[in-house]
Amino acid sequence: MLMGTLLVQVNGFPRFDVRWLIGGFILLSVVGAAAFSWRLRARLRRRTLDALADVVVLFSFLTFVALAVVTWLFLWDKVNTSVVFANSPLDSLDREVADSTIWTAGQTLLVVALSYIVAGFVSDTLDRFVQDRKTISEHQAQVFYRLTQLLVYGVAVIVILGLWNVNLTGLLVGAGFLGIVVGMAARQTLGALLAGLVLMFSRPFEIGDWIEIDEQEGIVTDISMVNTRIQTFDGEYVMIPNDVVGGSTITNRSRKGRLRLEVDVGVDYDADVERAAELAADTMKEIDDVLSVPTPQVVSKEFGDSAVVLGLRFWIDKPSARRKWRARTAVINRVKETYEDAGIKIPFPQRELGGREEHGGFKIAGGRSQHVEATTDGGPGEESDDERHEHGSDGSDDA
Repeated sequence: MLMGTLLVQVNGFPRFDVRWLIGGFILLSVVGAAAFSWRLRARLRRRTLDALADVVVLFSFLTFVALAVVTWLFLWDKVNTSVVFANSPLDSLDREVADSTIWTAGQTLLVVALSYIVAGFVSDTLDRFVQDRKTISEHQAQVFYRLTQLLVYGVAVIVILGLWNVNLTGLLVGAGFLGIVVGMAARQTLGALLAGLVLMFSRPFEIGDWIEIDEQEGIVTDISMVNTRIQTFDGEYVMIPNDVVGGSTITNRSRKGRLRLEVDVGVDYDADVERAAELAADTMKEIDDVLSVPTPQVVSKEFGDSAVVLGLRFWIDKPSARRKWRARTAVINRVKETYEDAGIKIPFPQRELGGREEHGGFKIAGGRSQHVEATTDGGPGEESDDERHEHGSDGSDDA
């Protein structure tokens, strides 16, 4: 036997099976091939498509691993040449079946590799296309890539089923009925998917925008095909279905990159309103968080119960909740200090109460006053005949 020669005696030690040493060398070779493949993959990615580099490196590594496994099997007498080289007609028939199966499996792997390369090529092309054109957002490119990927892999599945001689007619009929059942059972989900496509291409907002939808206000963190995720200013994450988003009023506060804010302040009726407005405008121009263009404005809004109400309007850039409240706080504090220094009063809510003297009292036509008494039912009572007899004709009591 060939393997018998691998059992040797070294310097008086017991017989040592050299196959363990060769097996260890094969294992180390596989580990080294894995490390080399990883470094080769990084280099190929810099020179060619990422998907193509992945496929080349993966197939090369799998081929090496397959050879290592075959070598290991021969080494431990798990297979021999009689299994590989057959001479009988039955062995030839089995070999033809095996060869056909191996050939079909090879074609299947080739189709999978080609579909993966095509999908990677589409992804790289879209990335370069989006970088050159600002009119297309990353989300639109991502949606187009997912649809293309679905189409490519769908065609690959059909081709693979054809290679294995699978009857596609029955599968297509079954898929049609299954699609009807799923469509009836998941109407809301399908509606959300269609609404997600509309949102992706209409672009009412993007990731990072400050929006308000159905009393939910926050920063958009993710836009998927089914729902939209926002982070509120309380630190909560809210998922809103896209069909709800599509049917609601959307307020995008950061679409133009700036936001106008307004603060109301009341000045006393005895104060000079024009001078108060000029002081407030000059004060807002000195605040760092307030934009100088557009210029801050002060408008007289209404006559309040206790003061003339002025509206302080100003703009901030890169709108966010933190910048909004920081700017409002700065405007309120600085304007209050300015009015205090200028002696302009910001009055508290107050009311004036006054009275007037009434003359003549309540009288009935004819010069007679009416004597009214309360009854048990809360209404005015009528005098009886005896009571009227006791009173004089002029309505006065008899002495």
